[in-house]
Amino acid sequence: MNAQALIDTAEALVADDKGLLAMDESNTTCNKRFAAAGIAQTEETRRSYRELLITTPDLEECISGAILYDETIRQQTKDGTLFVEVLKDAGVIPGIKVDIGAKDLAGHPGEKVTEGLDGLRIRLHSYFEMGARFAKWRAVIALGDGIPSQGCIEANAQALARYAALCQESGLVPVVEPEVLMDGDHGIETCRAATSEVLFRVFGELHSQGVMLEGMILKPNMVLPGLTCATQESVDEIAEATVRCLLRMVPAAVPGIAFLSGGQDGTLASARLSAMNARFKPPNARVPWALAFSFARAIQNPALEIWAGKEANRSKAQKALYHRAKCNRAARRGEYSVAMELVDADDKFSAGLAHAGQGLERAKQ
Repeated sequence: MNAQALIDTAEALVADDKGLLAMDESNTTCNKRFAAAGIAQTEETRRSYRELLITTPDLEECISGAILYDETIRQQTKDGTLFVEVLKDAGVIPGIKVDIGAKDLAGHPGEKVTEGLDGLRIRLHSYFEMGARFAKWRAVIALGDGIPSQGCIEANAQALARYAALCQESGLVPVVEPEVLMDGDHGIETCRAATSEVLFRVFGELHSQGVMLEGMILKPNMVLPGLTCATQESVDEIAEATVRCLLRMVPAAVPGIAFLSGGQDGTLASARLSAMNARFKPPNARVPWALAFSFARAIQNPALEIWAGKEANRSKAQKALYHRAKCNRAARRGEYSVAMELVDADDKFSAGLAHAGQGLERAKQ
């Protein structure tokens, strides 16, 4: 393990007010999204869409790293250039999703454990040789009647820690993603308590496995009320609850926290991240780690809707993708505002705003 190389990569992933583009959807998930948008579900359409994403002009101004899927890391542009090389040439660090998905946890109805540790050392070595310099593993924690159980939390925390240790052994920075899901009618306090317990267990296991915290990135959920909860706290209240929770649970040695969007509307995710950075930066306050983003749908959705599988829409789709990435870079500075969404609002690329009205109104609160 080259400790300094890991530290350098981890710091680069959250440097310069940039964040991560999560484009690591499995083929099954990608096909479902294509089907909903009326796009053919083929390997070529997946390749074409991913090429659209990574070749977006000036994307590197806002994006420091891109998380790929096993199929994606092996794909090429139409001119035969490997996607990994396209990213590297643009100054974007290639990453790779290495878990194989959340499966039912035996003896724990309604709960999942993420699998993929078998053969992981070999796969990590292979991905490093392909050019990846960081990896991602997602654990999902559901909230509900009697859950999460300690058994579920511990099983997922152990898997995350073993994955992270294997990553660092192979020269890859682990992105550790314990996601407390938004689904349900629970209040924000329920999410805060569960998130605190999950993070406590995860960092305990990371310590037990000898993971170097300076060479990893944490990718957690924000502390949010359930999607169907009657009470939806304001942007500022969520920012306060989230950062206060993390201050109690995340060691200062971790260089960066890159939030997942978890199904949030893109504008709302940007507003909440911006509020965190505005409230917790000098001279107001200070946090020991960078507050960044690692969004998938919250960046991609407008571009996918505009593209719709048609090459003629490629440029406008890329413009929409860059716009959302730029909004999130502004959020890292604490400077995002809903006014940014009105720029070029008459252009079709802002079709993403058509479904963002509710998010815009909530972001003003």
